[in-house]
Amino acid sequence: MRPHYSLANKIKSNMRLLSYNIHKGIGGRDRRYQLERVIGVIEQENPDIICLHEVDRNVKRSRFNNQPKIFADYFNMPESLYQLNVKLKTGGYGNLILSRWSFLSQHQISLTNKWRKARGAQIVLIDSPEGPFQLVNFHLGLAEKERHWQINHLLTHRLFREGNDHPSLIVGDTNDWRNTLANGKFSEFEYQEVTSPPSRFRSFPAYMPVGTLDKAFIRGEIGIRQARLARSQLSRQASDHLPLVIDFHLNEHASEWIKKAGQ
Repeated sequence: MRPHYSLANKIKSNMRLLSYNIHKGIGGRDRRYQLERVIGVIEQENPDIICLHEVDRNVKRSRFNNQPKIFADYFNMPESLYQLNVKLKTGGYGNLILSRWSFLSQHQISLTNKWRKARGAQIVLIDSPEGPFQLVNFHLGLAEKERHWQINHLLTHRLFREGNDHPSLIVGDTNDWRNTLANGKFSEFEYQEVTSPPSRFRSFPAYMPVGTLDKAFIRGEIGIRQARLARSQLSRQASDHLPLVIDFHLNEHASEWIKKAGQ
């Protein structure tokens, strides 16, 4: 697969982030492995920052492809950070961040709770054209108590707190079926949920969404211009989740957009 994605493809007035559980490139309904569909979905949105979950590396079901390298080569972005969380007999899968802009710092922490499936979070400080901001990309667990423990562990972790002086954007597959995270530790640490009300952001399963699992939270001077799900025929086929797309600026307050979105 030859890279042809250009950073100069389209001039945008906003910064754009895409958060997407790609389900290893396997369609949620047809169960076919076709990574090119995922690439097509991402390419349609032309994001500046790509945050992916369930990215395979050297796994039989995905033809032993090195998916992090395929994405990095195809989208030709200067920064790429992969976090292997779940190790299999051969290879494994995890989280991936690609960025048009440089990382000023990068950390990866475990969110694994006792005997449960391995989970993790990526924490990067991005040197955007509008200034530095902290970005977290994660994939949370299946149990509600586990998820609340994971958020507390993240928000109190010393590596996360290094970025407290900067605006902060947290995205990922939360598995938060009952929508309880926003009023828990996120609220205590003064984070606002971007993906609210939940009825507007149902992302799973992609072909007939009922659950608002893919979410975003912000703190500090981040202005949200638009937050939406990428709904297309291709995105309904490519994975079992729909991608979340966020257009934003720094040095603006989020409250107006969030207030408007909740009306």
